[in-house]
Amino acid sequence: MSPERYQVLELYNRGLASYDRFEFAEAARIFGQALEIDPADGPSALYVDRCEEFAANPPEDLVHRAESK
Repeated sequence: MSPERYQVLELYNRGLASYDRFEFAEAARIFGQALEIDPADGPSALYVDRCEEFAANPPEDLVHRAESK
């Protein structure tokens, strides 16, 4: 694994830990750092979007409910 990929993985894990604690602004910041290293990192991009959505409309749980197909 390349050093960059390892760093993205570490940031992703940190972001996910913040997300699980409902710390959406912090999680979005960390996932954003991962995207600075690898803009094509799909999981980090997905979680940035969810964090922004959940920061604006806090969920009761961490279940993502699609608005449309």
